[in-house]
Amino acid sequence: MNQKDLFETALGIQEPWHVDQIRLDDNNKILEIYVDFERGARFTCPECGAGDCTAYDTKETTWRHLNFFEYETHLHARHPRVKCEHATGEDGDKADSAPGGCGIHRVEVPWARPESGFTFLFEAMVMSMAPHMPVNAIADQVGEHDTRLWRILQHHVNQARENADYSTVESIGIDETSSRKRHSYISVFMDLDERRVVFADSDRDSAVVERFAKDLEDHGGDREAIKRVCMDMSPAYRKGVDEHLDNAKITYDKFHLMKNLNEAVDEVRRSEQKQRDGLKRTRYLWLRNQEDLDEEDAQRVNSLADAYPKTGRAYRLKEAFRELWRQPADRAEWYLEAWCSWALRSRLEPVKTFAKSVKTHWDGVVSWFQSQVDNGILEGINSLIQAAKAKARGYSNDEYLITMTYLIGGKLEFELPT
Repeated sequence: MNQKDLFETALGIQEPWHVDQIRLDDNNKILEIYVDFERGARFTCPECGAGDCTAYDTKETTWRHLNFFEYETHLHARHPRVKCEHATGEDGDKADSAPGGCGIHRVEVPWARPESGFTFLFEAMVMSMAPHMPVNAIADQVGEHDTRLWRILQHHVNQARENADYSTVESIGIDETSSRKRHSYISVFMDLDERRVVFADSDRDSAVVERFAKDLEDHGGDREAIKRVCMDMSPAYRKGVDEHLDNAKITYDKFHLMKNLNEAVDEVRRSEQKQRDGLKRTRYLWLRNQEDLDEEDAQRVNSLADAYPKTGRAYRLKEAFRELWRQPADRAEWYLEAWCSWALRSRLEPVKTFAKSVKTHWDGVVSWFQSQVDNGILEGINSLIQAAKAKARGYSNDEYLITMTYLIGGKLEFELPT
């Protein structure tokens, strides 16, 4: 096997294409591979599929390929256009030659997608690396501008989403994740049964629910089939669900409820801390669950609760609220009613505010005992998204974050060579 045959085999080059030249620049560590086609070669028309078209003209084109060892590798070819003489009949079949025919079109090469500038194998490498390292780090490693690599990711994510089937979606989790500083967010919608992100979009208003419903139907789903929605107590999300998901029953996510109550406890602590210094640097102690405390921390919490009665009372209310999720369904509303009465008598304004919010959203809180859905898996995906964002030191726009969200949590099927 000679050198050209070796590269033809490595690159999967087949007739009518062949490797014509190979140039190695040792000083700059660059390998240039020139691919050409045989004189009189026939090509398939990319428009109508006719397979006997001859070259009309050519354009010198270059594609970036995987490195051969430490050598940056480029493929060069005379990229032909064909003048297709065939026409397409009304029934969709190719008709005989006709004046004007199908037209003049650039042929598709077997090693790269149209207008890419990269070979399939290079794109496959980028797709495999992107979920695990920042795109700008990949760009530095391969010597390309990160904007070009983002185009690769966005193309394949968008293509995979076009082919995604959401016809079985019935249970949805909705959550927000920060995209940039200054209260900028994207909304993430997850199929709770299949544990996959099915939609992500900028903003967290009611209109984003409408856009989700339309996107769902574009992928074979049915907004009327959505029976359960788990989310936080966002009025905007609630308005969107009420208007666009008619058959959905809302369950307020218990993890968000606990987060809101923890924030209330911390607000009580900070208020009491202003009067006395002993509560400084104890924030995370009060946020931990009682059963997770070791013996030393448990004794410290009990001692502080006696010394600082407001914070201690808020902590006991928080622990009592956690017991709600352990109640049998037929006792849940009774237990929650008793807890709200205790909280409203507590004289702790942040806790009272939380209790009033629970009573306002009563049906969505107690519906958990029938639906048993929560956003735990969505919170996990959000953690992965935020970890990727932190590694990348943020993304310059929401589109990049949305692309990474689908890449990390969408369980998409990509049509790329391996």
